[in-house]
Amino acid sequence: MEAGTSSERRFEPAAGRTAAEREQFIPTPIADPGPLGLAAFALTTFVLSMFNAGLVSSAGEPIVFGLALTYGGLAQLLAGMWEFRTGNTFGAVAFTSYGAFWLSFWAFVQFFEKSVPKADAGHAVGLFLIAWGIFTAYMFIASLRTTAAVSLVFILLAVTFFLLGIGNAGAHPNIVKAGGWVGLATAVAAWYASFAAVTNSTFGRTVMPVRPLNR
Repeated sequence: MEAGTSSERRFEPAAGRTAAEREQFIPTPIADPGPLGLAAFALTTFVLSMFNAGLVSSAGEPIVFGLALTYGGLAQLLAGMWEFRTGNTFGAVAFTSYGAFWLSFWAFVQFFEKSVPKADAGHAVGLFLIAWGIFTAYMFIASLRTTAAVSLVFILLAVTFFLLGIGNAGAHPNIVKAGGWVGLATAVAAWYASFAAVTNSTFGRTVMPVRPLNR
């Protein structure tokens, strides 16, 4: 089919009638943004979970904020925007939302945490995390028509959010630590899903199985 036929043409509505008749648009394929979004989520979650689990000194915790802004936040947000371009509603909602989660986490710590009274900080953070747990729980339901690898990420993440939320709201450090350990498992699962997508794409065959679920 030749370029410029009606099936491949998209007019720019702001261009005016004469210019629009000359305007042609040929869509170009883009790479799968999913592995980027999963990798960004996995690495940022892994580093934060190391602190939540108490495996490294909390004195180094500020390192998380740079990751939350750039890799977990901006990179995931971009992956979500590209998923809109591919027509993947699930990926678009997931990556855009969790990119915004990391950006809001960074913004809270940098600009707003000092405005919350110490006695209320745990309750505020707990509410924030539990709300994200609710969102993740319904995204898990939607993930049951993707792959087993992706569904595992979402169920582990939902548990992580609820544990961290309850632990922070009730000032229960052991529950926060448990959330950190589940967060580490979530990061590993997300890394696997990303690794599988990249490897299977570059090898042109299934090297790392992800087990597609029934549609």
